Amino acid sequence: MKTRLPLAYQILVFQVAIILLSALIGAAAAVWQAGQELDRQYEQRSLAIAESVATNLAIQDALLNHDPDGSIQRAAEDVRRSTGARYVVVTDAQGIRYSHPNPAMIGKPVDEDPSAVLAGHTWVGVQKGTLGVSARGKAPIFNQGHVIGLVSVGYLEDTVGQQLLADLPGFATTVLLSLGLGVAGSMLLASRLKRQTFGLEPYEIAGLLEEREASLQGIHEGAIATDGDGTITLANDQARRLLSLPTDCVGRKVAQVLPQGRLLKFLSGGLKDEDEVLLAGERVLVASRRAILVRGREIGHVATLRDTTELTGLARGLGVDSLTDALRAQAHEFANRLHTIAGLMQLGRPEEAMKLIAQTSDVHQELTESLLERVGDPVLGALLLAKAAIASERGIELRVSDDTVVTRSALDSEDLITLLGNLIDNALDAAATSDGRWVSVSVTELDEELVVKVHDSGSGIPDGVDGQIFQEGFSTKAGPNRKRRGFGLALVRQVARRNGGDVSVVNNGGALFMVRIPQKVAAGR
Repeated sequence: MKTRLPLAYQILVFQVAIILLSALIGAAAAVWQAGQELDRQYEQRSLAIAESVATNLAIQDALLNHDPDGSIQRAAEDVRRSTGARYVVVTDAQGIRYSHPNPAMIGKPVDEDPSAVLAGHTWVGVQKGTLGVSARGKAPIFNQGHVIGLVSVGYLEDTVGQQLLADLPGFATTVLLSLGLGVAGSMLLASRLKRQTFGLEPYEIAGLLEEREASLQGIHEGAIATDGDGTITLANDQARRLLSLPTDCVGRKVAQVLPQGRLLKFLSGGLKDEDEVLLAGERVLVASRRAILVRGREIGHVATLRDTTELTGLARGLGVDSLTDALRAQAHEFANRLHTIAGLMQLGRPEEAMKLIAQTSDVHQELTESLLERVGDPVLGALLLAKAAIASERGIELRVSDDTVVTRSALDSEDLITLLGNLIDNALDAAATSDGRWVSVSVTELDEELVVKVHDSGSGIPDGVDGQIFQEGFSTKAGPNRKRRGFGLALVRQVARRNGGDVSVVNNGGALFMVRIPQKVAAGR
């Protein structure tokens, strides 16, 4: 197995290499700059000596007289020895040397072009001459306003280099000090990063990230995380699908990607955090929300979203619940009648028992035949029979109006059960608290519309809430209940609008709900 260098050592090695390279580049630049500065200093020193020699009257007189006794050479050598210069050369106006450290060069012209200096200008720079490369300064010799010669003074680059080498220990000390501080800082940084990554190496962190992404995308539930400001920090594919989130939702606030409603309120912490039922489009979600704690500090929240069923599945489930309640009610009712019949037989009164049996059979047969004659949709007929049994058990009269004549409902069976079942259930609850205790149902086909009316004998819709009763989670029913409140009428409106219609309610001696759905729209679904 390939050995991996720990993160701390990797950081230390890279930091030391970077610091060392930076220090060497900086030192090289500093040495180069120091060399340039030394050259300038020696050039200016050479120029100052040359100007001093050029103003020497004795040298001027000797130059005018062509130096018959060699006084110029003696004077120049004295200056050279006293100043430490490598050479002091005096020439006439034609550039012929009158002095030089090497006497053999006297009487010969200089190697460089002296025209610029003989024109009356000073000059400084680095040039190569008979003695080698030197930093030199040149000054013209004036006499009565005329240039009669020049003085050239120079210091060899070896001299400059020796002084630079003498300054290098100071540069080395600075570099080593910087390197030491950099190494110490790198070690502290590596240690801090090690603590912040919980001792994990980069490849381990990458592996955990890959596993997290695979886990989040692989689970069936949606997961969405937000920070303390309500900004989305994570949303897996299932959450994006369930909530119809845009692909760039991460990094945006929840309020920017979700409409106002209970879903946004839940993700913002405005509802209870445990198993909250929410509507998201045509989906019914069960959501839970938990705080994210890091080292005991809350940094955000994560919500899990479970799609319990699609809308049709929900409708089917509601229908099954409704029919199950109907069967239970019928079983309870017939159990009571059977017990009564059994008691009459034990008392030796068979005539009355037979009469009760015939009466029960006639009542149910009459209701069944009446509905089957007028209602061609078997689902609608079965639903009305089931609700009649429930109403009977609760002591409520369920009136199916005479205009209920439907050949075949254009609505899906699940939509029909959801729509009519919820309206009748709400009406039964309202009628149960009234004196009249009745519910009237009408389902008709009128002017190419399916019209559903459910009227009850209850107290009606309270003032000021008629526009809210169709909102998800809103309910006028008080008190604890094993069933969640505030979803039946929201589903009714959702089904109606999805099929091109709508639902309305008015108070007319009780609440009167009316649903209108275009037949063509419903049939074309």
